[in-house]
Amino acid sequence: MTPTHEHLSLAGRQLLDRRRFLASSATALGSIAFSSLLADEGVLIDPGRPYAPRQPHFPAKAKNIVVIFCAGAVSQLETWDYKPELIKWDDKPLPGGPAVTFQGPAGNLARPQYTFRPRGQTGKWVSDMIPHLAELTDDIAFVHSLTSKSNTHGPAENFLSTGFTLDGFPSLGSWTTYALGSENQDLPSYVAIPDPRGVPQNGANNWGPGFLPAAFQGTTMSSKSPVRHLSAPGVSAQADQAARSLLQKMNARHLEANPGDQKLAARIASYELAARMQLSVPEINDLSTEPAHILKMYGADDTQNADKAAFAKNCILARRLIERGVRFVQLFNGAYASGGKLNWDGHSDLKAQYDVHASILDRPAAALIRDLKQRGLLQDTLVVWCTEFGRMPFFQKGAKGRDHNPDGFTCWMTGAGVKPGVSHGECDDLGQKAVKDVHPLYHFNATILHLLGLDFERLTFEHNGIQRRLTNVEGKVIPEVLA
Repeated sequence: MTPTHEHLSLAGRQLLDRRRFLASSATALGSIAFSSLLADEGVLIDPGRPYAPRQPHFPAKAKNIVVIFCAGAVSQLETWDYKPELIKWDDKPLPGGPAVTFQGPAGNLARPQYTFRPRGQTGKWVSDMIPHLAELTDDIAFVHSLTSKSNTHGPAENFLSTGFTLDGFPSLGSWTTYALGSENQDLPSYVAIPDPRGVPQNGANNWGPGFLPAAFQGTTMSSKSPVRHLSAPGVSAQADQAARSLLQKMNARHLEANPGDQKLAARIASYELAARMQLSVPEINDLSTEPAHILKMYGADDTQNADKAAFAKNCILARRLIERGVRFVQLFNGAYASGGKLNWDGHSDLKAQYDVHASILDRPAAALIRDLKQRGLLQDTLVVWCTEFGRMPFFQKGAKGRDHNPDGFTCWMTGAGVKPGVSHGECDDLGQKAVKDVHPLYHFNATILHLLGLDFERLTFEHNGIQRRLTNVEGKVIPEVLA
């Protein structure tokens, strides 16, 4: 069929309007100059092209980012932060320790529940619980002295994701895509991939836009659950195209009658993106094109562990999104509060629960990093592993699990702009409290923005008369983890 102007986008049809073209040309230079001035003051967003790529504040080390968020608060003492003193003090009370913690009376100190060994060229001690990730130690920059403002999962997830414990603030991914847009205009700029077992405790707050324009909310999709409502059941492709073409014409007429209606322009942009996604999303979710050796490397072919195979497929999806220029991918491991059955909230029997969760996380996550590296994507991609807080060095009384600990825990990063093989900051000898180079999560988020070429103090948005930012009125970059 011969293409006609009816099949063009709104922007394409406007270019065929001679008067509009001449008027636009006459004001083009002035618009460019004005845009430059506005850009100096803050982020300039074209409502009709909210996902267009934008320049960072300074040359960026990383162009894309994958955040692996382990919900439920992973114990640093069973994973990344080796504390041999805990072995000496095993089953003894903590001198001067708290009698009661978040969920009740404190028990005796408990040794790490897994064996630690020195790894790689750096010789860093990492747990046998995560043998595949442990092999990557030489490429990772660890921060062992992070602190949170909450010991409750929901507010702590908020604090990690948004910089505030309360609901209603923009997530890290929303700030990033608001500032930088995306290199791919056929896929969402920000994708959140929930765990196969469910969403995290605070759900959409972890990928919400807060008071930023709604266009910058993360789009949820996974290998198990593609984008919802992308097509109308029972409607043919021709009928769908005809309906969208009619809607496009009606919107165009309304926009001409109401010039400057930014909300309408934004709605039109979202409809046009949805139309493009009807072709791009099914293709990117189709993992049948992945070779058998890749599926095996990730563990996506595991017929004995359905949750592991599903999470592995999510990791492959994350890589495919990065390959296609999606700016921000948030990959969740662990779901909502469930007594530790569906996430890392190990209160009752930590060892038994972590055996389950580690088998789901370890191989797929390590394969994702290796795959990005072997494809040359890791040189432009920042990979972050994080959790909302840590765990206490003692068991809870009458149980074999550890209570919440916001006063000292570990997160790490690898990839573009990261100094490999670094362990920065320290908790005390028993792992209860950060004591050296202490960093609130504000600092960790500021460092992530820095690697993306963004100044955390300049990336602001006025809300209710306040210039808000991801790090509130705090924050600093952690130079020790930068290459």
